Amino acid sequence: MKRLVRLCLVALALGAPGANAIVGGGEDDGPLARSSVMVLSSNGGVCTAVVLAKDVVLTAAHCVTGAAEHRVHFRDEAGQPELIVPAAKAVHPGYNAKAIETRQRSVDLALVRIPESLPARFERATLSAVKVAENTPVTVGGYGLSREGDAKTSGTFRTASLTAVEPYGPSRILLWAEGSGTASACQGDSGGPMASGAAVAAITSWSSPSKGRGCGGVTQGILVGPQRDWIDRILKGWNRSASWSGG
Repeated sequence: MKRLVRLCLVALALGAPGANAIVGGGEDDGPLARSSVMVLSSNGGVCTAVVLAKDVVLTAAHCVTGAAEHRVHFRDEAGQPELIVPAAKAVHPGYNAKAIETRQRSVDLALVRIPESLPARFERATLSAVKVAENTPVTVGGYGLSREGDAKTSGTFRTASLTAVEPYGPSRILLWAEGSGTASACQGDSGGPMASGAAVAAITSWSSPSKGRGCGGVTQGILVGPQRDWIDRILKGWNRSASWSGG
């Protein structure tokens, strides 16, 4: 019961207006927003997720592990919080919870199925298997903090414009992107989209500190193209399919 109350309190606290943005971006109600929801954890964790089907979302694995309970979260048309208990989840077998501290490879992805359809206003995201070239634009989006350390600035979908940079990692599983100034993903944006054009190329997994702050450096995501077989296999088992573009 205490865990459920904590989830409800987190949901009610989200959505207060924030000063700047995702960090260095702005509020966005476009296609990326319409294909994104939130994932809340009973330990107070806040993440973002990308809609792949009416009842399936794709997020970072660390967003749905490490806590006793998780909920898919959004607000209804009246602005009231909806908290949905997942019916099933699949964590990528290549996920390593200690990857950052041990500097090891990790595929930080998870699929979550819910027992009911999302409201009609949500759209299915298109995934891209096309390689993102260095120095090309990348849009990062999420429901995370616009001000570090201020939890009340979570809950509003924001995007920031970044640029793809090398390296992508030894196994070509990563997309790294950075912006001008402090533009980057921040706490709560994990699991959100990193888009190349109109399609989602990667799922945000981490952002580096910059200038004494916890965010504002390089944003790292897991490329979805190399994980296409795993995503498609899980969705097929759930009688669902992803929408892919290119490659």
